[in-house]
Amino acid sequence: MASENECPQPLQEVLDVVKLAPEGETRRFMGTRAAHLPGSDFTGDKHHLLPAHNAAFGGHVYAQAALAVARAWRELEDERGTKQGERLDLHTIHGFFTRRGIWDRPFFYTVTPLTSSRAFSTLSVTAHQPSQPSTNPQGDHFPPDDASLPLSPPCFTAICSLKLPEPDSVGVSMQDDPPQKRFAAILSSRKPEDWPPSPPVDITGTVELAGPDQPGRFPVATMRKVDMAAYNAGRPVHERRELILYKLRRPLPCSADGPWDANAHVVAHAYVADRNGLLMAGNHLGFGYSLARAASLSYTFVVHVNAEQAVMRDEDGWWVQEAWFPRAAAGRGVVESKIWSPKGVHVATEYQDGLVQGLELSSLACYKDLT
Repeated sequence: MASENECPQPLQEVLDVVKLAPEGETRRFMGTRAAHLPGSDFTGDKHHLLPAHNAAFGGHVYAQAALAVARAWRELEDERGTKQGERLDLHTIHGFFTRRGIWDRPFFYTVTPLTSSRAFSTLSVTAHQPSQPSTNPQGDHFPPDDASLPLSPPCFTAICSLKLPEPDSVGVSMQDDPPQKRFAAILSSRKPEDWPPSPPVDITGTVELAGPDQPGRFPVATMRKVDMAAYNAGRPVHERRELILYKLRRPLPCSADGPWDANAHVVAHAYVADRNGLLMAGNHLGFGYSLARAASLSYTFVVHVNAEQAVMRDEDGWWVQEAWFPRAAAGRGVVESKIWSPKGVHVATEYQDGLVQGLELSSLACYKDLT
């Protein structure tokens, strides 16, 4: 587990993968760094606020699986002699969480091509973890020897599509007004960096105990949470909004012929969008002091533009995740998000369905007695 003084990792460290021996057109990869452990990064005397657990951040396996798909596809294109202008980029990621990921062991990815055409192709990816911790006793910087450990059943599976970049058809591009316009009065009331950090674990009761200024050590991106309390007051849950501002922790090179291309930036957006979404849904559903369980079941990420428009450059400024919560029933909740560029372009949409469940009143009474 990271020490309190350790700096948060950039994407090119936390999500990097190494190739394993292929099996025909099926490609295999192994993650080399431990996934983020939600709640492990409270500072000072707040580290005890969440019960001890080993459940990895779900966005890690989701984004790393998509990165493995992009890397596998580039390998296949290289083998086929695909020219630069004919290469496909990530278009959609449809993922399903089938088993809890554990932070102290690597994820292994098996990527299999499903369909292939000049302009649109699909691949499947399945993630496994060893049934025991890494051979590195520190549980990070996973060594090659981990590839020989016995594997547990799949913890994640997805189908990804890749598409040939195209211009707007006869120049048509339509979208909503961006949040930079709709919420201009709120956003202009402070500089982006003056909003409080996104909480390490955004559960109302936990945030009140820890304080709103816990920076945490969330990898990949610096994230700030806009205060939307006044806007949301009196509105039904499905009309409320949460705005998260974010930018990469370290610039990520973008080279069309290198490992960190535009697809890595798409993956970064998907990673960031998964943070705290179901927890925020729980807050709005009234579970902020009595949340029993929040866990992703399925997560879809759709890129609406060519991948090049998802590239995050430090000089461009802050990106915006606009999240809302349109439905809750049967112990589940839905989070939808639009990903907006600093210039107000709707780049991608997230749709996530997961368990969002509160404690029964009798259990809550016991919980209050304990606290």
